[in-house]
Amino acid sequence: MGEESVIQDSDKIQNFARDATAGLESLPELVVEADKAEQVQSLLRLANAHHFPVTPRGLGTGLAGGAVPVFGGVVLSLARMNRIINIDEKNLIAVVEPGVINLELKMAARGKGLFYPPDPASLDTCSIGGNAATNAGGSSCVKYGTTRDYVLGLEAVLPDGELIRTGVQTRKGVVGYDLTHLLVGSEGTLAIITKLVLKLIPHPPAVSTIVALFPDLASAMASVSAILANGCVPCALEFLDRNCLQLVGNALPFESARNAGAFLLVQADGAATVVDAEVEKMGAFCLENGAIDVILAPDSYKRAQMWEVRKQVSINIENSSPVYIPEDIVVPIAKIANLVENLPDFEERYQIKIYSFGHAGDGNIHLNITAQSRDNMAKVEEGIYAILQKVVSMGGTISGEHGIGHAKRRFLHLELSSANLNLQQSIKRVFDPNLILNPGKIFQ
Repeated sequence: MGEESVIQDSDKIQNFARDATAGLESLPELVVEADKAEQVQSLLRLANAHHFPVTPRGLGTGLAGGAVPVFGGVVLSLARMNRIINIDEKNLIAVVEPGVINLELKMAARGKGLFYPPDPASLDTCSIGGNAATNAGGSSCVKYGTTRDYVLGLEAVLPDGELIRTGVQTRKGVVGYDLTHLLVGSEGTLAIITKLVLKLIPHPPAVSTIVALFPDLASAMASVSAILANGCVPCALEFLDRNCLQLVGNALPFESARNAGAFLLVQADGAATVVDAEVEKMGAFCLENGAIDVILAPDSYKRAQMWEVRKQVSINIENSSPVYIPEDIVVPIAKIANLVENLPDFEERYQIKIYSFGHAGDGNIHLNITAQSRDNMAKVEEGIYAILQKVVSMGGTISGEHGIGHAKRRFLHLELSSANLNLQQSIKRVFDPNLILNPGKIFQ
């Protein structure tokens, strides 16, 4: 690997013992910082021969412990593999290495009049490889889909060190099993991504945003249903509940937000004339369904201000409580209000406080569960389990975009049958018979 690629200093290794998951930490024996695929191959050949664990790591922004080396061994950092190899405006594709930051790709594509839509909240600090490993989403999912929808092909290293190429550089391709989309979302347990071929689209020429304030979440969700059922196609449809507004409402650039029962941020993009008509129509649906006020944010400064408040919610929640556990669930859109209306009962029964916000357009709710003392963690865990049971009973899923990692593996049985789990574990063993790659995640 070369001495310059290996970190053995104990102080520096500490930086690789955790990701953004609260309360989860484990030291590796050493860290390898690869800058080319051949180094990844060499390391995995060695690991496969000697059966030591390798934990791949992007930029450490994950929220499910996916990059934490729970069994020690080697952390393989891909942060130095951060080159944008090509942006092809004729064929609307980008070829990048896994360590490229999401926002940097967006800006490079924008410079050529193109658009890479996936936009996780940490887009200015998260890597494209990490996004692919967890099939990251974001606010734009309601219109544009998740990371998986933009990955055309991959270069990846298998646990035995073999380099494979999957997928295509075209918009269609059905030769063999779809290994590309099997690897996307596999959280580094099947192979290590060393290059990605990504689909780009023309950049929308205009964007406009409205904010609607509601007396309660039920009327906000009724507006969401009306917007989507009547042919509107927003590029973002975000909500904050009453608890979130009480925490950050004063930072919003208009009065009365802190006292509202719910907040809806609606954004449309496309041709300027179409966008103006679209946001006006969506604002009307909000008013028809009980909005107290609808505010237009036509200029980029006000839009940026509102999005910054939306993105600061998690940080403010984490700083407000000694116990902070972010859950990432999805329910059918029509059932969002029903789930959130049940949250006060969970709060009372399990002595917790829950802040809910997220992507109303696709049913993805970020439930931030907090408590004022760590002395009652057994009760908190019991509450989380009960909430996730409720989510699954409503036809939902326990993870929308954060992945399973190490933090959520104990909940898999709530959603997946034994036959399903056995089949997926069999796939893992086909790729990684010695179980060296990212052990302790998802199934192991």
